[in-house]
Amino acid sequence: MTEPMKLGARLAAPVEAVWGALTDPAELRVWLTEHAEVELPTRYEFWGRHTPEGDAPHQRLLHADDDTLRFAWLLDGVETTSEISLAPDGPDATVLTLTQSHFDFAEAMSGSSIRGVLQTWWALSIANLASHLEGRPLLPRTDFTSADLRGELLIGAPMAKVWESLTDSAQASAWFGYPIGIEPWVGGRYAMGGFESGYAAKVIDLEAGRRMSVDWGPTGVSTWELAESDGKTKLTFVQSGFDEGNPPYAAWSGSVSGLFELRRFHEVADWQPIWLPAELPAGA
Repeated sequence: MTEPMKLGARLAAPVEAVWGALTDPAELRVWLTEHAEVELPTRYEFWGRHTPEGDAPHQRLLHADDDTLRFAWLLDGVETTSEISLAPDGPDATVLTLTQSHFDFAEAMSGSSIRGVLQTWWALSIANLASHLEGRPLLPRTDFTSADLRGELLIGAPMAKVWESLTDSAQASAWFGYPIGIEPWVGGRYAMGGFESGYAAKVIDLEAGRRMSVDWGPTGVSTWELAESDGKTKLTFVQSGFDEGNPPYAAWSGSVSGLFELRRFHEVADWQPIWLPAELPAGA
């Protein structure tokens, strides 16, 4: 079995507000899921189309106190364990730590198990929790009942600035939180991990200042398109060209969660990412 996967984030709200967003079913239905039922300390359940295997609730609460939730979560026939813990970071901020068992990076790459989405699904969920707490619009949540992977995001910055941050390697690496090498021309490389990583996707379409498409192979083609919107920029993003019998939900959730920091990169003065350094899971 691999080591548990961990994510850490600094949220701009006190512990009491974060705990409320995590345990109030009405708030959970805003930022996390279609359906939620919570009766601490005995019940913590969520399900719906934005939840992996969300046809019914598959969680079993194991522990709850003033700042920690731990529950079993049955996914693809295996009972995994999820734990969320909170710690104050001054009076107006909270450090959230998410620990998830039974995540295998190989399953994320192959799509062989729904458990492969856990890392990026949690990243997107925490990003939407942060958006909810900050009063910002939510990012599009992954719909696990659909193979239509598309969404829109409004960014409070001019198109030229947003385009630069999407196509400049240094800026993209900063807001995505991971090295990205980008050659912004048709036939150029788009290399997660940087140009020395050994693998690069390929830019297959580009209209400078407005649209770019990147071919990732089996997970399909990612297309970003920008449009002016009352002084702001509307970013439309679409994943296409994949096997619709096995949609790349893990890759899609990760891409969307990354756009959370793209928006903050342009809109937050003295921007710093919310994500805290974390060890990669074994096998990554």
